[in-house]
Amino acid sequence: MIDQHFVSPNDIRAKFSLAMSAMYQQEVPLYGDLIELVAETNREVLSKDSTLAHGLQITGEIGRLSMERHGAIRVGTAAELQTLRRLFAVMGMSAVGYYDLTAAGVPVHSTAFRAVHEADLQVSPFRIFTSLLRLELIENVALRELAQRLLDRRCIFTERALELIALHEIQGGLDAEQAQEFVAQALETFRWHRLATVSASEYQQLHNQHRLIADIVAFKGPHINHLTPRTLDIDRVQAAMPERGIPPKAVIEGPPTRHCPILLRQTSFKALEEQVLFIEPDGHQVMGHHTARFGEIEQRGVALTAKGRALYDRLLQAAQDALQVPATEDNAPRYYQLLAEHFQAFPDDYDALRVQQLAWFRYFPTECGLAAKDTVEQNSTLEQLIALDYIRFQPLVYEDFLPVSAAGIFQSNLGGSSHAQYAASSSRTAFEQALGAGVIDELALYQQTQQRSLQACAQALGLHTLEA
Repeated sequence: MIDQHFVSPNDIRAKFSLAMSAMYQQEVPLYGDLIELVAETNREVLSKDSTLAHGLQITGEIGRLSMERHGAIRVGTAAELQTLRRLFAVMGMSAVGYYDLTAAGVPVHSTAFRAVHEADLQVSPFRIFTSLLRLELIENVALRELAQRLLDRRCIFTERALELIALHEIQGGLDAEQAQEFVAQALETFRWHRLATVSASEYQQLHNQHRLIADIVAFKGPHINHLTPRTLDIDRVQAAMPERGIPPKAVIEGPPTRHCPILLRQTSFKALEEQVLFIEPDGHQVMGHHTARFGEIEQRGVALTAKGRALYDRLLQAAQDALQVPATEDNAPRYYQLLAEHFQAFPDDYDALRVQQLAWFRYFPTECGLAAKDTVEQNSTLEQLIALDYIRFQPLVYEDFLPVSAAGIFQSNLGGSSHAQYAASSSRTAFEQALGAGVIDELALYQQTQQRSLQACAQALGLHTLEA
């Protein structure tokens, strides 16, 4: 039970999300243009699709849609990752899921910090996709040691932020004044720093090893590298971006366009080339350029069960195998065609997804069901109650990420056409050791949310239990 004089972690998270979005709009004005485009698109979609609008009202998602954001940050050491875990805990965010991006040529592994209960997500669905550099993948020993030295001598948190994190852990929360100060101090970790911590030569060595390594190692802080609003029609946004002077990446990552969206579709505008200053050994500053920060858009669909995810992965791989080469601007139409063809094997109807146990859902008692509460048979099944219109269901939104899509977004914004190859295998254990805690299984969270909704239906209809 949180002490009444402490600010709710949900409220701190909501305030931090707004503060970060405001900061990023100042740093990357094109992101502000993207926010406006997404807002316009969402208004148009809701005005024309009353069924979707009603569904979002029932689930409560309509209230969070305009404020929904996810960001991404990349850190270099276990100490940085552990402190981030403690920082996000102040905001009620836990590490959910493990993502290995090395298979796609990106030398990091990641987790997503987010709220875990549906009630908390409705207040603020803010997420941070957080990646840890795998220094052991830098084959050049001298370069690896340089990267380690650079990372060891920096502190990406202000002293006051660290004090407030510790105070939160001691007190069990923060009061209003402390929470406000925490938001301001924590924001500094994510701020852009134009002044690099390396010479132009050192930067180039890191850059040549992998552009993302240079982005992580060569600056005072990790800086937020993108923020992502949620759209209800990503195809419309993708088509409209050039008209607004926003250059989109070539291909939308994730599943194809569907009547019933699944998982996550993402696109972005291309990363900005920004002026930076390098510090030479003699102390002089040299002008240079760095490319890393961009704006992203996402469309979220229903969360899939393990069975549904296995089918998704198989069909996505089949489409990519049929294309034979990476998807680019030139072959994008062919790739979309292949995706559509292969995903015909994935049911595009919510009831079919539910009956075949391919996706997770939330269940709600209807007015009809509540009115008939005293006459409902105790041994009634879920299917019987749905047939009687005593219970209705809505898709449970996917709150997490897709490693292949994340890697695709990263690669498309790193520039160049080369993709590094890493032989290292997935290492969730090593990541959790660096994190200082285990990561939560996202499938278990979806199952718990679905089950809570069934329990609420059972209670509302006077039933002892109800199972999917």
